[in-house]
Amino acid sequence: MHRFPARHILISPCIAFCLLQSAPGIAADQVDADVVLRGGTLVDGTGVAPRPGDIAIQGDRIVGVGEFESAGSPRVIECTGLIVAPGFIDLHNHSDEGILEPEMRAHLNSLVQGCTTVVTGNCGAGPLDTADYYAAIDKNGAGTNVAHLLAHGSLREMVIGVVNRSATSDEISQMRKAAFKAMQDGAWGMSTGLIYVPGSYADTDELVAIAEVIGQHGGFYASHMRNEGPQLLAAVEELLEIGRRAKLPVHVSHFKASGEENWGLIRQAAQIIERSRSQGQTVTADQYPYTASSTSLAATILKPSDRAGGREELVKRLDDSNAGPRIRAHIVDVLSRKQDGVAIRIARYAPRPEWVGKNLKEIATSEKLAPVDLCLQIFRTGEAQIVNFSMCEEDVRFGMQIPWVATASDGRTSLPGPDRPHPRYYGTFARKVGYYSLREDVTPLEQAIRSATGLPADILRMTDRGYLKPGQFADIVVFDPEQFIDTATFDDPHRYATGVRYVFVNGTLAVSEGKPNGALAGRALRCPERKASE
Repeated sequence: MHRFPARHILISPCIAFCLLQSAPGIAADQVDADVVLRGGTLVDGTGVAPRPGDIAIQGDRIVGVGEFESAGSPRVIECTGLIVAPGFIDLHNHSDEGILEPEMRAHLNSLVQGCTTVVTGNCGAGPLDTADYYAAIDKNGAGTNVAHLLAHGSLREMVIGVVNRSATSDEISQMRKAAFKAMQDGAWGMSTGLIYVPGSYADTDELVAIAEVIGQHGGFYASHMRNEGPQLLAAVEELLEIGRRAKLPVHVSHFKASGEENWGLIRQAAQIIERSRSQGQTVTADQYPYTASSTSLAATILKPSDRAGGREELVKRLDDSNAGPRIRAHIVDVLSRKQDGVAIRIARYAPRPEWVGKNLKEIATSEKLAPVDLCLQIFRTGEAQIVNFSMCEEDVRFGMQIPWVATASDGRTSLPGPDRPHPRYYGTFARKVGYYSLREDVTPLEQAIRSATGLPADILRMTDRGYLKPGQFADIVVFDPEQFIDTATFDDPHRYATGVRYVFVNGTLAVSEGKPNGALAGRALRCPERKASE
């Protein structure tokens, strides 16, 4: 049997009773409850050490935590030997479309990890009509709660198009009005994807102008920054500038240093952020616990300027006597820093499904092509989703020990199929808690849980989820620390995490004895109207 570090050892029933009797602020009050989770070890989202206690649920709320007497005849679920924690909040998710599809809306790949809330609209892409999006979720239900961000890239495309130019004053005014409406409709903030088109065409002044509206209504600004490689530090400085000028909290999406030549830069980036935090600026980040990223091939190896106008315009450039050779040379340079294509695997490519799971180098060899010519062929015939092995393990472990870095998947709702996506879709939270905390002892259990619960709730300024406290919505996960682990791999990513025994979403049991029951208890979570000072 696996032996956990001493600080993770569960508390014996005898010691638990004594601790409960002596725990300050805990009184044996009588509580009306529908369900009682009895005898578990509570990790409450605050970052304090695990402690023994019970949880009482009535309706959709937590009504008792610690020691209490139950009134009536509630259902009692024995949790001895199990960890009881708030449901995990995934700050960075891309289930915008999938969560609305009948076969996908249960969001099982996240739910069985203990994830009960996802934040959509990330990386600048997602539905623009927040009210309609929330209404569709309310109408059809979802396996997890959904909180939405205004997607700047989608907004810019609607107002300006996929063109490489600065916004006019009238266009900025239109985008500011759309930002106001999104916040009125319950968005929690705004996201940008500054390596993607058309978001990459926005200058800092444009982003500040829109972010000002978000900040005036109590939202925050999350960004896939302009560069996660050699210009990482400059990208961080731009993020901080946006926060200062627009007067709102800022957040780094999937904090990392990409590319072997840039490994270690995350430490310098963290120092820059720490300095701003020490001066009173609100800055946070999130991270997925893997050494590979995943996005489109085009976003990975093409300049944003060459993607303006979409694929049709790209093909024209490839055929141009001046632009074509320049683009080819750029791709060769990028691939030379990615092991000539070995570091990039195809995750999905509809025209040639047999390429899925193979890296560019081996595909090119089998096709008797140079890797650059393979890439050009892909760009002419479609778009490929890829997995890019670009980070180092030391940086990943460093990032997850920073107290202002939350855990987030950068995944989406998924079902097993012929594609081969990033395993983060199925394993992020189980990997962070089960592998890195409980098995590798990289970070204490209470900090690992906080990074997925109380911290993301604080970043969102969401006051009724993320903690085990009376009055909070009953989003709760109960897992076996001996069994909680990710099983998804890069070679076999469609594998569900193991070890979760129970999951409650808004007080409804959605996973029972390790099996999802089909409940669609998730809700659209509308940000309450508030001002920046609140």
